Amino acid sequence: MFESEYHFKFEDLIVYQKAMTFGEKINEITEQFPKKEMYRLSSQYSRAADSIAANISEGYGSTDTNFNRYLKMAWDSSHECVTWNSKAFLRKYITYEIFEENRKDLTEIGKMISALRRSLKNK
Repeated sequence: MFESEYHFKFEDLIVYQKAMTFGEKINEITEQFPKKEMYRLSSQYSRAADSIAANISEGYGSTDTNFNRYLKMAWDSSHECVTWNSKAFLRKYITYEIFEENRKDLTEIGKMISALRRSLKNK
């Protein structure tokens, strides 16, 4: 993703890395949306996509119970992205291929978050 002399342990989580990549991808996509969507769909979609990784990093290193709460928020944000992705497709701002690719990414991220949540509960 990027290089730095400084390292944070949550950056090792594959789900965090995938969420970061997804957020950047959505940022690129939404920059192509019509200007009228700047404070509507574009903003909502980008913020929800960025919230996935942000919640993972924010909760990491806390208690398992608290981290699980943040993972739930990340999972909720991933589901919010499903709605914004559908809206973008219905408004013809993205192709069917991009629509499906985003859904695939969100499915994978959601499954990874769920698995991480289960592992915390089973400790």
